[in-house]
Amino acid sequence: MQLTKYTDFGLRVMMYLTQGNGRKTPVTIPEIAERFDVSRNHLVKVAHFLAQQGWVTTARGKGGGLRLARAPAEYRLGDLVYALENQKALVNCGEPVCALQGFCLLSGVLADSLKTFYDELNRHTLADLVRAPTGEAIVRLQLVA
Repeated sequence: MQLTKYTDFGLRVMMYLTQGNGRKTPVTIPEIAERFDVSRNHLVKVAHFLAQQGWVTTARGKGGGLRLARAPAEYRLGDLVYALENQKALVNCGEPVCALQGFCLLSGVLADSLKTFYDELNRHTLADLVRAPTGEAIVRLQLVA
């Protein structure tokens, strides 16, 4: 299983924002795009989604930007990944219709495994992800002028 770039960027934004609360101005999308060398347009979509989820607050205009809506320890990694991935079943037995439909255990095993994956991720928070040395690296990124 591979996470989408959308999820990757969403997690990077959330991690980057963990170190932004001590700043005088919010973190901007152009800043994040430059620091991570990713598309500004893609980050706009990601930031919009993060705001819709209530995970970040946004302010427009001069002095505007992004901030985390809650403390990093309140964000569970599995919940973040699940929402960002917009996860569907790992297999679709109906498209095309599988000859084993109704008799096969594969989809159930995969669904159980996926639940275990998200449960395991939920043992960690956003705060866990930015412990040393990651947090210090994010601070250094933010100090780049």
